[in-house]
Amino acid sequence: MNLSKGYLLALVVLFAYLSWQLVTPFLQFVLGAVLIAFVCYPLQARLESYVSPTIAALTLVLLSIIAFIIPFVLVALVVADDAAALVQELDPETLQVAEFEAWLEDETGFEIDLTETLVDSAEQIGTIIIEQTTAWFSVVTHALIGLGLALFLLYYLLKDGDNLMAWLRETTPLPEDVQNDLYGELNEVMWAVLAGHVLIAIVEGVIAGLGLFATGIPNATFWTFIMVILSLVPLIGAPLVWIPASIYLLLTGEPLLALGLAVYSAIVVGVADDYLRPIVVDRYAEINPAVIILGVLGGIYAFGIMGLFFGPVLLGALLATLKVVNENYDRLEDGSEST
Repeated sequence: MNLSKGYLLALVVLFAYLSWQLVTPFLQFVLGAVLIAFVCYPLQARLESYVSPTIAALTLVLLSIIAFIIPFVLVALVVADDAAALVQELDPETLQVAEFEAWLEDETGFEIDLTETLVDSAEQIGTIIIEQTTAWFSVVTHALIGLGLALFLLYYLLKDGDNLMAWLRETTPLPEDVQNDLYGELNEVMWAVLAGHVLIAIVEGVIAGLGLFATGIPNATFWTFIMVILSLVPLIGAPLVWIPASIYLLLTGEPLLALGLAVYSAIVVGVADDYLRPIVVDRYAEINPAVIILGVLGGIYAFGIMGLFFGPVLLGALLATLKVVNENYDRLEDGSEST
């Protein structure tokens, strides 16, 4: 390697690192824009047959706001409200504070006023919350800026998607047929995760959630959201919620509702998993459940909420790339290329 090539490579590494530093604060929003753009891109290609790329991209951005962003925000608000309700449902009277204070005094000889202590603690917490108002304002501002950035990225990913793919193909130092194999495998992996696992998890979680609403389980929206998340993880799924919910109904004197919820969840959700999943998965690349589990759990730690989607995709992409390497490495090493 001569000095000129080394200098250029050093500049590439430097600017790549600095660019990554720019992207990192808004990584969640960037990944979200990429995810929605991937889902909407086939529609963009069809719309461009009737209207200009600009109008098609603007139309899909508006549809994405209605179909993805607004529902996500509403669900997040409802789930947060239900989570807060769970905390508020802890009735102080059921905690028998006075009896507990008397027991402590008998056992230790010290008089303890837990109520006053809790009030003092609440006042301190209130002071901390007031002091953190600026921090909360910063979080909201960051979220609004990130959302705006995601919408701009979504628009340009849709509008200039063809140009981006052409640039990638031109820049990638691989023969055309190998690139076709590589991008084809990556496309299969992406759809396998989104359609074969994410979509199925949402359907199963919502179906199971309908049973919670029908039987009057408190905070059913929150538990439905939990079942959707759990359904993303193979071998775990919604039973971790609807089984305890059935037991709760039984213990609260509702045996018929408990039996109905258990039968409904076991049969309907089970049928959806047994029949819907094979139909969808058979259409795309099959991904081992171990890859899904590791991808989901590791993805959450690495990328936050977006890791639920991109974690399995990254592991699947690694396996797909290794497959392409195994099929083409020998002839690439020999320097033979086909177009």
